Amino acid sequence: MTASDHIRNGIIEKLLTISNKDYLNAILQVVQNSSAGNDSVGLTEEQMIMLNLSEKDLKEGKLIPHSQLDKSDLKWLKEL
Repeated sequence: MTASDHIRNGIIEKLLTISNKDYLNAILQVVQNSSAGNDSVGLTEEQMIMLNLSEKDLKEGKLIPHSQLDKSDLKWLKEL
């Protein structure tokens, strides 16, 4: 289950506990007026370049484990 699924399910669980009709109507209006999911976000040329470079790194196996990145970050922070 994705993070979005967990959030959606949490919202649904909370909605099921609400009995105030005015409050529910207000939430309904927010959801109906929302354009979330309908708009696409355009990327800048720089963002596209970075994404393409990231894909190239993945294909070439230029990766480091997250744990190694954490160690590197801690070392860098201690040097400040």
